[in-house]
Amino acid sequence: MRRVLALVATLSLAPASTAWASDVAFTVVTLKGKPVADAVVAAYPDGPRPGPIRFPWPAEMNQHNLQFDPFVLIVAAGADVSFPNRDAVRHHVYSFSPAKAFELKLYGRDDTRSVRFDKTGVVALGCNIHDGMVGFIKVVDTPYAAKTDASGQAVLRGLPGGAVQVRIWHPYLKAAGNEIAREVAVGSAAGRETVQIDVRAAPDRRGAY
Repeated sequence: MRRVLALVATLSLAPASTAWASDVAFTVVTLKGKPVADAVVAAYPDGPRPGPIRFPWPAEMNQHNLQFDPFVLIVAAGADVSFPNRDAVRHHVYSFSPAKAFELKLYGRDDTRSVRFDKTGVVALGCNIHDGMVGFIKVVDTPYAAKTDASGQAVLRGLPGGAVQVRIWHPYLKAAGNEIAREVAVGSAAGRETVQIDVRAAPDRRGAY
């Protein structure tokens, strides 16, 4: 059966020291109103972007309860990501993705490995021992990126005003590269705007949607 996700971008133009900086809240839901978690929302405003890029979450992909945690991790290009094993069994992490092909051979509990991700794109992860383990790393080159939470919301803070290209990625979104791009107009004064974008997606491995 055909499924559709509705992406609702609510632009919350909160007061800021810079008149052209806004906090933009994106909410991703199905047409029935069910929130969609783990969608990556990344914005690319015109002009130079501030650097270096630092996100408030750790660049860490845990192996816990025979799963990758988090399911989707956002990191900046050039980041070193650690892969700690929190399970009582050994794991063999690998990826064949063009953005980063690598292999972390068998290692056990409380041990860790590290990999540098120097190219933007999507890195799909697997375990050579446990076929049910699936995870994704989204490598970006913008500081304006966030992942939707359990309520389907992601907030991009300090986004400059004007025309902004927004890219929405989800591992099960039915689009080229599992990603769509839209242009959003971010205002420069207090107020709210709503932009809705409909995309098709298949149920994920956990039966969501």
